[in-house]
Amino acid sequence: MKAKRQQARESHLECHHKLQAGIQEVEDTIQEQHLIIEALIEEKASLLQTIQGLQEDNGAPAPFDDEWEEEPEEDPEEEGLEDIPVGEGEIVDE
Repeated sequence: MKAKRQQARESHLECHHKLQAGIQEVEDTIQEQHLIIEALIEEKASLLQTIQGLQEDNGAPAPFDDEWEEEPEEDPEEEGLEDIPVGEGEIVDE
């Protein structure tokens, strides 16, 4: 009985260590991805400044800025209803 308990304990510890190693690997990957994202954001800001500087040098208006204006989404049920005149059309039974 003691041998089975010892074997179960060792098996449990092995699984625990493997799980901890997997968790650490995922955390490291997330940290690397976070650093890459931060670098990309900095690169984007730098590129936007370069573009803006070139446009100012050429007297062109800026095509975009950091503040996006999102258009309100149309109600899918209302979409296309304006195309059908009231009182016209046929009802087709299939």
